[in-house]
Amino acid sequence: MKNYSHNPLTNEKCEIPSVPDDAVAMDKFISLNEGKPIVVVQGLGFVGAVMSLVCANSIKEEYAVIGVDLADEETYWKIKSINDGQFPLIADDPKIPEFFESSKDKGNFYATYDENAYSFADYIIVDINLDVQKSSSVDNALTSFDVDLTGFKKAISVIGQNCKENVTVLVETTVPPGTCLNVVQPILQEELTKRGLPQHLINIGHSYERVMPGPEYIDSIRCYPRVYSGIDDKSAQAVQAFLETIIDTSSCELTRLEHTNASEMAKVLENAYRATNIAFAVEWSRFAEEAGVDLYEIVNAIRVRKTHSNLMYPNIGVGGYCLTKDPLLASWARKSFFGADSKLEMSVNSVSINDQMPVYAYHRLLQVFGSVKGADVAFFGVSYRGDVGDTRFTPVESMVNLVQSGGAQIKLHDPFVSYWSELSCRVESEVDKALVPQPDIIIISTAHSSYKSEAFVDEILSAPASKVFDAVGLFSNEQIQKLKSRHAVSVLGRGDIS
Repeated sequence: MKNYSHNPLTNEKCEIPSVPDDAVAMDKFISLNEGKPIVVVQGLGFVGAVMSLVCANSIKEEYAVIGVDLADEETYWKIKSINDGQFPLIADDPKIPEFFESSKDKGNFYATYDENAYSFADYIIVDINLDVQKSSSVDNALTSFDVDLTGFKKAISVIGQNCKENVTVLVETTVPPGTCLNVVQPILQEELTKRGLPQHLINIGHSYERVMPGPEYIDSIRCYPRVYSGIDDKSAQAVQAFLETIIDTSSCELTRLEHTNASEMAKVLENAYRATNIAFAVEWSRFAEEAGVDLYEIVNAIRVRKTHSNLMYPNIGVGGYCLTKDPLLASWARKSFFGADSKLEMSVNSVSINDQMPVYAYHRLLQVFGSVKGADVAFFGVSYRGDVGDTRFTPVESMVNLVQSGGAQIKLHDPFVSYWSELSCRVESEVDKALVPQPDIIIISTAHSSYKSEAFVDEILSAPASKVFDAVGLFSNEQIQKLKSRHAVSVLGRGDIS
């Protein structure tokens, strides 16, 4: 029986080979790049695919880069897409096509699912998913969570079963603090021992990414300060030497921490802080609406003070792969690896509050506009963040499900997403088509730059009178007043409506 992988960029299916059929192609790739150090990137998602481009266009070294992912329905299309000359991500960063074209011209970027690729690697970068399983109540309040390391352990085992004895393994995946010392090192040592290879020659380090999909996607890897560490001094030095070839150290710093526990903690602490900041804004957005005031205006006034410049705005909710889980990774590690009796209460509560935000936004919609039963509702934006095509854990999904369960008919628009894989549906890319027939309710659900334009506002303004719900605080005061000349408008976090 044949298996297929669905390409969301083209809406086409490609057959997944039952066994790796590219051994000749990979041998040719190795031969064409003879003499170049080889970097193998494990995982071709939103981090790994772009990290591969950065390595293939290294500042100080000519690398040959092999991207490795799984041969399954969700991921194989990325492998085929790269080798067919189409980068598998859409983002508003001109450097992505530039870097991809450069790698094609040099012939130094290749994708595969053949595990034998690890045997050629001088450096292996781990950029795979590590998920948190969350259980929630009806209102999305977090009731319990767990971290399953099974897939991660298997991926590390595959590296140990194939890698050279003197390889440098760099973990970029956001992991529970303690993972490199308690999981990665023992697994690699065990696999090397089985193969009769010395354990001490392998280098293991951790350096978390701060990837920000969007107009500065590449620069968020290449030109942003890096924290790194190693399981020992030799490993840390090897990681530093590698990072100095791909990171522009003339514009940003490399900061070495004492060991991998520290750098692993730095990443989840960073994101727990941000998640808590957002949860704080969520709570105050509700108070602002009850008091009939504009929280955006208030936050802008407070942000003038440098000490408060990072105060967050209200929003439809938190999405993406990091803030929805990283605080939980830290709490899980505290109990599982370090024997604590209690969890990180504030960090866990921040995730729970943020998870509930789409529910609150939906109830606010009903409060100001009434029932959605029988209504045509158009969502503008399905990505979790503006100017990216990333729908992972997007809060828009919860909002869409709630509106549909309320009896409404749904239309979806997003300039960066043509196919929403989590909901298995197509997404419209042209604004005028999303407005025909005219929706009863328009929900601005992602802060894409194109939605802030006067052209977009004019398109909404030219449509027959309807209700507009800005769930992300996208529109300026002038645009809101302009829209109010024809439509009823409500903005999440503002206490007024007309």
